[in-house]
Amino acid sequence: MTLASRLLERLGHGAASALAIVHTRLSLAAVEIEEERARITALLLAATAAAVFLGLALLLGSLWLVVLFWDTHRVGVLGLLAASYLAVGLLLVEAARAQLRAWPALLAQTLQTLHADAAALRGDAPPPAEPSA
Repeated sequence: MTLASRLLERLGHGAASALAIVHTRLSLAAVEIEEERARITALLLAATAAAVFLGLALLLGSLWLVVLFWDTHRVGVLGLLAASYLAVGLLLVEAARAQLRAWPALLAQTLQTLHADAAALRGDAPPPAEPSA
């Protein structure tokens, strides 16, 4: 076997290894994207259902209170209800902002693995273990 044929064989093995690494990393990215899509879908469905039922409960509860105090303090009850709804709404907005700040970065695991791969190729660190699904 000549030097050129051995070199070509090694290059072929190197290219196949690189392609396998890219395939593995793209598979990891696809899994992360699918997990994120499922998490967002579940969150939106739960939030929509909760909003519908809470809205109905607030509407009926408010009507009940206004009817209950119709002859005496209907304007005061309406004002108190409006202030209460505003306070709860502001608290919910702040809770949503906190949740969005804590949301994990998209493809964080894939990027971490790619950085570790790059470090291993430079000889800075040992190659990473394959991620478990």
